Amino acid sequence: MKRYALREEMNDIVEPPRKTWFWELEAAVIEAERCVQCGVCVAVCPSNSLGINDLTNLPELVKMCTGCSLCWDFCPRGGLQYEATWPPATPEVELSSTAVEIRSRRDPADPYWKITGVDPAQGLGRVLDSFAVRAARRADGAQDGGAVTALLESLLVGGAIDGALVSKPSSDPDEPWKGVATIATNAKELRAASGSFYNQTMALAELDLSKYTLPAKPRIAVVGTPCEVEGLRAMQLRKWPTGAHRVEAVTLTIALMCTKSFDYERLIVQELQRTRHIDLERVSKVDVTRGRLVVEYLDGAVAVDEPIKAFHGAALKGCDECADFLGRGADISVGSVGSLDGWTSVIIRSERGREAFERARGALDFRELDDPAALLRLDALDKKIALSTLQRPFDVDGAMFIEFDEHVKNYTGTDRTPVFIRR
Repeated sequence: MKRYALREEMNDIVEPPRKTWFWELEAAVIEAERCVQCGVCVAVCPSNSLGINDLTNLPELVKMCTGCSLCWDFCPRGGLQYEATWPPATPEVELSSTAVEIRSRRDPADPYWKITGVDPAQGLGRVLDSFAVRAARRADGAQDGGAVTALLESLLVGGAIDGALVSKPSSDPDEPWKGVATIATNAKELRAASGSFYNQTMALAELDLSKYTLPAKPRIAVVGTPCEVEGLRAMQLRKWPTGAHRVEAVTLTIALMCTKSFDYERLIVQELQRTRHIDLERVSKVDVTRGRLVVEYLDGAVAVDEPIKAFHGAALKGCDECADFLGRGADISVGSVGSLDGWTSVIIRSERGREAFERARGALDFRELDDPAALLRLDALDKKIALSTLQRPFDVDGAMFIEFDEHVKNYTGTDRTPVFIRR
């Protein structure tokens, strides 16, 4: 990278082998517009050297980088082998080989699955139970069946958790319908955060819990996108010191099934407000459902109802590389696909997830999933997009790189060290 070379020239010192700096992550992921704004790099930094740029909402260096490599290693678009965080599928719910394209491993002894290899979490992944769920009493503004808010409220009130990492509306009047990360510590704060926002919030950076009043050993539930859960699960498994961010405090993860997230400015400001002349002050709900983006006004009028592909220009480009629509690494996965309107599809993936739902059973209505095959179809499409995206060449810092199964190779003939974008 240019900045890496500049550092060598300034110091006249050869860098130690296998040392990676934030500048490399910045060039290969952030400046290449592949960042998914999960906040993993900020959370994992042991020296608290990374922060969030107020204007771009992207990671930035706020003090000296030590070159520890962790921001690169745990980034879902950098070095993280995120598929390794997926538990093997439950045998009875494995998908038949005809429903999803499965490719042979290069090395059958390799325990890790690559996006171009055999999926260890075929079908719906690890499934202890699955339901269509709705809250017995829905909070105002709740999305779909309101199951997540009802579940978390039961856990908070019952003392099973001390807080929940969720998204709440921005307090800035110039940012309508922008979600920001927060830790809700009571039912009132939780209900104020009900509903969905379709921008990423750098959520895991909010795990610096110092500004919240919490017990010395807090128990936190995290509601996030699959990429956020992947990074969190990897950090918890590897026990690296993570500075001010309390990843060990997370005792429950809830993944929101997701094919892509959006840039706030491009979606809300450009596409809705400027292009479609939507009065954001009158909007009561923004929803992505059944492959369409729907915006409703407070009076019930539908302001927008268009195919989601009409808004792909506002999506985060890094989302196209993800093959984890179903949130396989979470304790619980939730989404609207597979259930009737007004209900939430829920997949219980761990004993912790099952225990959490048992605690909340009195606040929820349950039924069987209406269309589990819909989940499999969308998962297959998500993987197909990821495969095609990862096979394209891309530009990093003026040089072209192309991806192979194991690593990225520079094919421009330069003598610079290749950047390892993924496996």
